[in-house]
Amino acid sequence: MNIRLSAITLAVAAVHPFSSTIAAPAEQATVIVTAARQAQRADEALADMTVIEREQIERAGPSFSLPELLARQPGIQMSSNGGPGKATDISMRGTNSKHTLFLVDGMRLGSATLGSAAWQDIPLSQIERIEIVRGPASALYGADAIGGVIQVITKKGSGAPKVNAFVGAGSHGTREVSAGVAGGTEQISYSLRGGYSQTDSFSAQNRKLSTYNRDNDLYRNGNFSGSFAWRPTAGHEIGASVLYAESRSMYDSGRTYNNYNNAAQSAWSLYSRNRLSEGWASTLRFGQSIDDYENFASYAPQGATIKTTQEQLSWQNDIRLPIGSLLAAYENLHQKAVNEGTFDVSRTINSFLLGWTASLGAHKLQLNARHDDNTQYGGKTTGYAGYGYQINPSLRIQGSIASAFRAPTFNELYYPGYGNAGLKAESAYNKEVSLLWEKGGHNLSATYYRNRISNLIANDQNFIPQNVANARLEGVTLGYGGQWAGFDLNASVDFLDPKDLDTDKRLPRRTNQFANLSISRRLQALTVGTEWRGSGNRYDRAGEIRPMGGYGILNAYAKYALTHEWAVEGRVNNLLDKQYETAYGYNTPGANLFFGVRYAPK
Repeated sequence: MNIRLSAITLAVAAVHPFSSTIAAPAEQATVIVTAARQAQRADEALADMTVIEREQIERAGPSFSLPELLARQPGIQMSSNGGPGKATDISMRGTNSKHTLFLVDGMRLGSATLGSAAWQDIPLSQIERIEIVRGPASALYGADAIGGVIQVITKKGSGAPKVNAFVGAGSHGTREVSAGVAGGTEQISYSLRGGYSQTDSFSAQNRKLSTYNRDNDLYRNGNFSGSFAWRPTAGHEIGASVLYAESRSMYDSGRTYNNYNNAAQSAWSLYSRNRLSEGWASTLRFGQSIDDYENFASYAPQGATIKTTQEQLSWQNDIRLPIGSLLAAYENLHQKAVNEGTFDVSRTINSFLLGWTASLGAHKLQLNARHDDNTQYGGKTTGYAGYGYQINPSLRIQGSIASAFRAPTFNELYYPGYGNAGLKAESAYNKEVSLLWEKGGHNLSATYYRNRISNLIANDQNFIPQNVANARLEGVTLGYGGQWAGFDLNASVDFLDPKDLDTDKRLPRRTNQFANLSISRRLQALTVGTEWRGSGNRYDRAGEIRPMGGYGILNAYAKYALTHEWAVEGRVNNLLDKQYETAYGYNTPGANLFFGVRYAPK
């Protein structure tokens, strides 16, 4: 793929609708934490990032899952093994699902045996905002952040106590109910929310697969989240947060047994944030996350259990310097995986990281370095260097270079008969440059990146994982955000060349082009909008085997505010009933609708 920077500067490209990477008035600027591990205005971030606020999450509605919402963001593709609650992969900038780090309130969440998170089981109803950082971020977060980082931030409370609730129903017997309360004072803040959703869904597979079963594959999810913070004196805060989601999902693997799995995802943390002096803030955090999976199938009728436990301790110090600010932190991560009847293993990672960010007139800089010492494969050092220059009040150029790595999973290392304890970590080296422009309420941006991954882990002819593959991920992300004639318009388009350098073939389940477009308008109490998502063709298997056609999906939604507290809302997904696949032989939703009533005092 030969991508010319001159073409980038001419293309229509954007800060995504939910992103605020271009300068805005201070009172309107979005504050983010993921791009540099420090609170900063989004327009000061040098990373290619997106922020999804609560309003957009609510607009997605229960008929959307977290993976579907993520797939509407620039640089992200999704593939799913069926309908709601089925195994789902997230590909960021062409990397695989194991290359995206998932955080919940700063805590890692995912399976150390599969190497990825159960994205499909995280309920949107418990999420206050989502921060997405595209591009390698191991210099900030350690292993697995080759493609980027997705951080979910759960609900927090402030102000007078407020009760909120939602109830809705739709196609395929889908129903959801959730309720919560949140509030706070200068000394304390709190939030507590619970929810339940269920859908009769449809058959996960179709007749292309021999394991197809025509019955509907039900999915249900019960969840809750909570947070509490106490500020005994100015500059000092002690707090806690928790997220828990428990689900059951039916799936197809034969015609003679109703296969299903039970899964539980949880993450909790305790923290103490203290201002030790005028220019020195310290944050000490300890927490635990659990990915617990139990499978019942014809080949395991009594159930097979796989459980990952991750305990994480971090101490971060943010120090204001005469020029810029310093980040100095230590992390200890202990990962334990139990595959019932197969293995019981653990590892410990000790990490030290340093960072420096500064704004010097029209110049912005960010430097990060991190060393991870893993008890399984030794040490790994990664780095990041970013620079931005404000050419004029409307135009900025920025770029970065970064290295990253992925740790082998426990399955890859130890699975009996199919593991390889001698595996090395995968390594990545990324270069990117962005051009950002804003004027008169219109935002434009373009990002070019080139990520080279070596020592990729792939199975040999005997299905034994080996460090044998290399890949190059090269692409351009373009888009637009602004207002025209009273309409809010947002668009993004990605051109990607995800190449296996050893075979010169496209990596599986990746397309070369995909795009998103949304148009909405608010007419007093009524908000209406449409969304379109398009994708080019892709291949299901390595070596460009099992082609799958491109597709375009059209959605529509409306919300009517009955009062300042009550609103009714509706959504129609796949309005034109497009038949398509993101994984060969697995079904996707046809035309479906959902209606709900929301109580949410301002």
